[in-house]
Amino acid sequence: MLPVDLPDTVRDALLAPLVDHACHGVRRDELTRSRFELLLNEGGSPAPPGTTHFDTPLGAAVRRWCAPVLGLEAHAPPPVYLARRAELGAAEVNRLLLRAAGVSAFLVDTGPEGADLLTAGEMGRDGGAAADEVVRIEQIEQDVAELASGGGSVLDYLAGLGDELTARAARAVALKTALAGRCDLDLDPGRPSRGAVLAAANRRLADPKQPLAEPALARHLLWAAADAARDRGLPLQVQTGMGTGMGAGAGDAGAQPAGPAPLAGFVKALQPAGVPVVLLTCYPYQREAACLAHAFPHVYVDVGLALAHAAAGAARVLAELLELAPFHKQLYGSGCRGLAETCHLGAVYFRCALGAALKARLDAGEWAAADAARVAHMIGSGNARRVYRL
Repeated sequence: MLPVDLPDTVRDALLAPLVDHACHGVRRDELTRSRFELLLNEGGSPAPPGTTHFDTPLGAAVRRWCAPVLGLEAHAPPPVYLARRAELGAAEVNRLLLRAAGVSAFLVDTGPEGADLLTAGEMGRDGGAAADEVVRIEQIEQDVAELASGGGSVLDYLAGLGDELTARAARAVALKTALAGRCDLDLDPGRPSRGAVLAAANRRLADPKQPLAEPALARHLLWAAADAARDRGLPLQVQTGMGTGMGAGAGDAGAQPAGPAPLAGFVKALQPAGVPVVLLTCYPYQREAACLAHAFPHVYVDVGLALAHAAAGAARVLAELLELAPFHKQLYGSGCRGLAETCHLGAVYFRCALGAALKARLDAGEWAAADAARVAHMIGSGNARRVYRL
């Protein structure tokens, strides 16, 4: 998996346990082939007739790297792989693949996906690791809105939103949002007026079961989350690229795919508050994200699930992030969701991609082996332990 001639200290640093700072739970139920293939595709749609999602970089990677973990030869055909998965059962498959990732701590987004996914505690148990909760602020808003629509006033709704954000932040290591694609933050990153918030809240409570679609209210929620994060000393994770509004498998189907550039004003406004902003899954905008991490002391980045989905192309993705983003600003996150395979493959391709980048610098004489080992430790676990106060 790693370049064969890496110094032992660098190899050891790459193979050390990771902190997966951005992941979701994986499915606990048995999966048919059709359901498994839907989860292979971030868009959540079936392959065109006569084709298969196994004919993707991720599908090929499952057969190459996950098949041996389940006791098969590498490159096992899809029917053989899925038959073995069914034979072992979902619980054992999850245990084998999560542990194979070599993770010491999972930070799990406990969003709205439901009871079919493992909880943070179950992810830790099956993966032989510590686990903590990352709270999705959109889910908090949805819960509060549905409760308030049963007879509460707009003022009750807004007060309840602040109270619930504070309460949930007290039990979390971070707050998270995918709202950046629906707030027009590039046009107006500041706090909305009280009147605009009240008007938007009135419209919201008329149909609270729908995803939040009021820009003024979305901005209010972002700022309320920033206040709660500041008070608790928590980071605010912001989904910016792959996985934002891309389909049924995406993190927030109501948001539009957005790069980090429109966030610059909001990020700058948060700097005096000292709230760390973590830009998640920045592919295909990793260079924009690297610029923000370079410019602002409180901004951190990852490329997330793009590593598993790009598979053999992951080295190029990570190399572009490494061009400018400070090494103490980069974090490892698998972005896994649904399939334990994505957790394992995120770790495989992170180690492989970072190993290739470090080897190139060593071969060019740019770095000493001690530099390369230090950077591997920082990105793999050290930065996350510092940012999330683990």
